Amino acid sequence: MLGLGACSQGAGSTPAEGAEAPLLILPGDLITLRSGALASGPSITGSIEAERRADLRAEVSAVVLEVLKENGDPVRRGELLVRLDQTAIRDSLMAAEASARAAAQAYEQAERQYQRMLKLREAGLIAMQQLEDAEIQRNNAQSENEAARTRVVTARQQLERTEVRAPFDGIVSDRKVSAGDTAAVGKELMQVIDPTSMRYEGRVSADRVGEVAAGQRVTFRIQGFAETDFTGTVTRVNPAANSTTRQVEVLVRFDDPSQMPGVAGLYAEGRIETRSTQTLTIPTASIVRDGDHAFAWVVRDGTLQKVQVELGLRDARTGRYVVTSGLAEGDAVLRYPGSTLKDGQAVQLVDEIVQQATTTAEG
Repeated sequence: MLGLGACSQGAGSTPAEGAEAPLLILPGDLITLRSGALASGPSITGSIEAERRADLRAEVSAVVLEVLKENGDPVRRGELLVRLDQTAIRDSLMAAEASARAAAQAYEQAERQYQRMLKLREAGLIAMQQLEDAEIQRNNAQSENEAARTRVVTARQQLERTEVRAPFDGIVSDRKVSAGDTAAVGKELMQVIDPTSMRYEGRVSADRVGEVAAGQRVTFRIQGFAETDFTGTVTRVNPAANSTTRQVEVLVRFDDPSQMPGVAGLYAEGRIETRSTQTLTIPTASIVRDGDHAFAWVVRDGTLQKVQVELGLRDARTGRYVVTSGLAEGDAVLRYPGSTLKDGQAVQLVDEIVQQATTTAEG
C-alpha cells in the first residue's frame, strides 16, 4: 500500500515551506524488473486423470445385495466392494456337482465293463465287435465326465464373480449401484482409481503437434490450484488425432509426485515449452492503460516517473507481458499504481525514513 502522508518530522528535518511532501513507499510496493526465461510453444488443455483406474462391471446377471464402499473410501487389493445375489448361481453349482458325481460313476462303470470285455476277448470268449462297443461306451462316459467337471468349475467361477473385489490399492471414485439394483452382465458397478498414478491427459491442436515430442517440459495450472504452477514432462504423443475435434492427445507425467492432486477429473491448461528465450517482463497489474498506449510508474533518483512502454506477447501461464522498449533490467516499478500519482513527484522509501530516524536518535 502506498503511503500518501507527508514526511513532516521523524527524518530529522522538515520539508521547505510550500514544498510538496514526498510520497512514502513501502518496499513491497516496488518490483525490480529482471530478465527471465520466457517459454513458448503450443497450448495444451485437458484434465488430471489416474493412469491406474478400473471400471468394475458385473460379470453375472444378479441383484445387488450389498455395496460396502462409498465414494472416497480407501480400498485394499482384494477387499470386497460389492456383493451380488448368489441364489440362482449356487443352485446351478449344486446341480452341476450332482451331474458330475453321476458322470464320474458312469465312467467308472464303463471302465470296469471295458476291462472285463478286454479279458474275455483275450480268452477268445467274445467277438471283437463286443470289445469295440465297450470301448466306445467307456470313451463316451469319459467325455461326459470331463464335461461335467468343466461345468462345475464354471459354476464355481460364476459364484466367485458375485463378489466384486478391488483390483489394487486405491480409492473409490464413482459408485454406480445401490442395494436392490439389478446388475446385468457388463453393467458398471464401481470405479476405483490409484491416486498415486495421476497424470495430465491433455490435447494439442493438430496443426501444432509437429512441435511436440516426448521429453519436453510442460508448465500448467489446475482448476482449484490457481496459485500453483505445476511442471511435467511429455511421456507420449498419440499417433492419431481425434476425428471430431482434430486434436491430438498428449500424456504428461508430473515432475514432482508430491504435487499430484488427490482428485481426478480436474481441468488443467498450460503450455508445452518447445522454445525458451531470455526477455524482460512486467506484471499485468503494474501496467496503466491509456487508450492504445501503455505506461508504467518507475522510481528513479528519488522521483516518480511515468514511462511509456512497448509491450510484446503475454505469457498465458504467468500473465506477464514482454517489455520491448521503455524499461530496462533493474528498474524499480510500482507494483499497483494508483490514479492519484503525479509525474515527477518526490518519493521516499519508508525503510529510509526509519533508518534516518534511528541514526538521528543515536546521534
